[in-house]
Amino acid sequence: MLTLEKFEEASEIVKRVTKPTKLIYSEYLSAQTGGKIYLKPENMQHTGAYKLRGAYYKISTLTPEERERGLITASAGNHAQGVAYAAKAFGCKATIVMPTVTPLIKVNRTKSYGADVVLYGDVYDDACARAYEMAEEQGMTFVHPFDDFDIATGQGTITMEIIQELPTVDYILAPVGGGGLITGVSALAKMLNPKIKVIGVEPSEAASMKAAFEAGKVVTLPSADTIADGTAVKTVGANILPYAMKNVDDILTVEDDELIGVFLDMVENHKMIVENSGLLTVAALRQLDLKGKKVVSILSGGNMDVITMSSIVQHGLIQRDRIFSVSVLLPDKPGELVRVADTIAKEQGNVIKLEHNQFVSTNRNAAVELRITMESFGTEHKRRILKALEDNNYKPKSISAKLY
Repeated sequence: MLTLEKFEEASEIVKRVTKPTKLIYSEYLSAQTGGKIYLKPENMQHTGAYKLRGAYYKISTLTPEERERGLITASAGNHAQGVAYAAKAFGCKATIVMPTVTPLIKVNRTKSYGADVVLYGDVYDDACARAYEMAEEQGMTFVHPFDDFDIATGQGTITMEIIQELPTVDYILAPVGGGGLITGVSALAKMLNPKIKVIGVEPSEAASMKAAFEAGKVVTLPSADTIADGTAVKTVGANILPYAMKNVDDILTVEDDELIGVFLDMVENHKMIVENSGLLTVAALRQLDLKGKKVVSILSGGNMDVITMSSIVQHGLIQRDRIFSVSVLLPDKPGELVRVADTIAKEQGNVIKLEHNQFVSTNRNAAVELRITMESFGTEHKRRILKALEDNNYKPKSISAKLY
């Protein structure tokens, strides 16, 4: 079902709608890992994700009658946009069922390509069940987001481009949600060069492919609660699982907290916005011994709404001690606030918020509370600021930092 001829055909067909996403060499990640790390920026595609590849190739294989009936699918967002964009290119109608928690940017962009959007359920699996019902009720053609050989073939065209550009690649890392991407990528990689190691990466709280590998069959997780919404899938595809088990060398998992720091790294060092699911492969690099290896991390998408982005940045800065808050007690008399500010300034700390509470004690002369949120260069700089406050008898107490 997955053949070299099909992959070659798909590689030519998807060129009609995809941007060439040339590999980006990462000096920052290479220095961290000892390998030569390249990024495959599928977040730069027209729809902001790789999903356009599989959707367009799949629709190209449908009969005119199947297209005329209208297309329907379920998606957490990126497949939705891929189907909507591809359907518009083929001149057919598309209906997309999306989980109610789908980021607004993905909903609006899907609509902008001319598709009808139905919001249903908390996770992809709920939306998928509803899409199947609607397909049956209205006679529409269902386009599965991952458990389909044509979809997997279209996604696998990424491997063709990687090997054409970097023939000596040693490792390819791909995110795993339902399994379409990793199945296509790994199948073609092994066809072209069996020595290439293909690693799938899942969020720890939605590791449905890892569970399937361990059980030797499809497993349905009780939940898929992760900030990596594009890979929040409780059940991987039954049709494609045997191919993934045959060709994927390993499945790694990443905690949500790890993605937060990696988002900051990507913004600061590569000036790119990559959604949490797309960052899985970068976060997993530290789990592998990559010294002297040529590695490609697939950045699967970049569709993140601004509110989520803001939250991730804030949590990332706090996580890395670049923003922190302390509480100090001081007498309620003129000059005390200036003394505290001067102590912080001498250590090059930057105060960004102050909260002055005169009612922490009934004896204001004995103590009022000052809560200070400040910016530092990192953990070591934070320690120096805290020591300076201690040396001036302020006895700083760390508290939860909040920017807003």
